[in-house]
Formats: sequence, C-alpha cells, structure tokens
Amino acid sequence: MEKSKKILIVEDEKPLNEALRAKLEDSGFDVAVETDGESGLKHAKNDPPDLILLDILMPEMGGLEMLTHLKHEDSLKNIPIIVLTNMENKESIADAVLEGVSDYFIKADIRLDDLIGKIKDKLETK
Repeated sequence: MEKSKKILIVEDEKPLNEALRAKLEDSGFDVAVETDGESGLKHAKNDPPDLILLDILMPEMGGLEMLTHLKHEDSLKNIPIIVLTNMENKESIADAVLEGVSDYFIKADIRLDDLIGKIKDKLETK
C-alpha cells in the first residue's frame, strides 16, 4: 500500500485548520498543523512534508517570510506550496508567486473539494 502523503498546514485560524485537517484526513492524507510561520518552518525542517498549505498573515513569522526561508533551504525548496490568504492584495499574491508558490486560494472563495483536487494535482506532478 502506498504511504500517505504528508501535508503541513500553516494557518492561524483554528476553524479553518479544523476543516482542512478533517477534509484532508478523509481524503487519505497525513496532516500536521502549525499556527505560525516560525513553528511551521521548524516542523518542515524536522519532518519535511510533501506539500505545504501556507497562510500569509500570521503571528511570529508571516507566510511570506516563511516562504523565503523555505526556498533558501536545499532540502525544502522543491516542496509544493499553496498559499491560503484573506488578502486580495495583488501585490502580496505577486510576491508569493515570485517566491515560487505553486498556487493560491482566497479563503473567502475557497471550496474544499477544489483545494483537495489542486493538492492531488500538485502531488502527482511533484
């Protein structure tokens, strides 16, 4: 049997974390959750995931700063990253894209089934 793919959620909104975790686990993924960029980065270094769902605005260390650190670590730079954000600020999204994110979703518009489909696509092409 194929080993479950590991997804790291780095998101500070608890209700969204719980919904994402439940949906991802129901879809057969192994899920870990961190609530800020600093703990998310430590987790990624200690137990590299197959994909990261990353919020932009968080306490301790924001998503863009975490993204920069990830992309400068040889062991982590090729992990697909999907950004989840409330910001429809095109500049912040553009910054994330320049740092190498695989895709992004605006939280207000997110459909979990669409996100699961995107995750599966990214993991198949990894």
